Amino acid sequence: MKVVFMGTPDFAVPTLQRLLDDHHQVLAVYTQPDKPVGRGYQLREPPVKVLAKAHDTPVYQPKTLRDGQAAEEIAALAPDAVVVVAYGKILPKGILDIPKYGCINLHASLLPKYRGAGPIQWSVIRGEQVTGVTSMYMGEGLDTGDVILQQETPIGPEETADELHDRLSVMGAQCISETLSLLEAGRAKRHPQNDGEATLAPMIDKHLGELDWKKSAGELHNLVRGLSGWPVAYTYLDGKLLKIHRAAVCELPSPGPGVVLEDERFLVGCGDGVLELREVQLEGKQRMEASLFLRGRRCAGKILGK
Repeated sequence: MKVVFMGTPDFAVPTLQRLLDDHHQVLAVYTQPDKPVGRGYQLREPPVKVLAKAHDTPVYQPKTLRDGQAAEEIAALAPDAVVVVAYGKILPKGILDIPKYGCINLHASLLPKYRGAGPIQWSVIRGEQVTGVTSMYMGEGLDTGDVILQQETPIGPEETADELHDRLSVMGAQCISETLSLLEAGRAKRHPQNDGEATLAPMIDKHLGELDWKKSAGELHNLVRGLSGWPVAYTYLDGKLLKIHRAAVCELPSPGPGVVLEDERFLVGCGDGVLELREVQLEGKQRMEASLFLRGRRCAGKILGK
């Protein structure tokens, strides 16, 4: 099948690799422009671009899709399908109408749940036990198109969003592979989404990470897991920002929201239960195990937060 691929981050890489491995003719790759990173603001190529270049696949990096140029380019390529995985731009109708089999999107949730930019993080933050991937026909709405395939997977009780991200990216590649096979065979059915069951997964904001110790230990544990890669959950200790990279729920009575129980283990009271901080990073310091962080510190009785 002749395919145009549109994607940008690490999550999209396994799908592009699978298209190449399945011997589809990848006519071109569209990805976001290179972005400056680090203190030196050196330009970094998106992961999808790196893979495309390694396979001598033409790469396009338009700043916008609204001026009609990308639509002209894609129309000239005459693809059978456009496959979109975490591209980061909304496709205008002029592109959606081009391919023979349509524009096919891979989404990292079981739609209609968690429509939006942060489905993986929100599924963990909200304590879901099951998630998955969805392939769908793209329309002009936000993740509202008809579903083609879905594949489910459990979310481990200690699994972080980063770990789930990596698993779903591989599952997604398989899902798209099967979807294209169905399209070629004329057996890709449309399953309309039930908008009444839709939930939203808005873009993750760094301010979301501040721990509210009045919440239950379970809720805070889910927040720590859900924000494990970025922006990372945080609180304050003696006025300094303290990032929480790993935590666990402890079945202990709470001494009060934000109150540190002892100096041996980093146990913190919540609105309900106790959260043990397992891996932390104090402002200006390295990330470390909580047991090492507590050595020589007297934290018992202190109250975390502003």
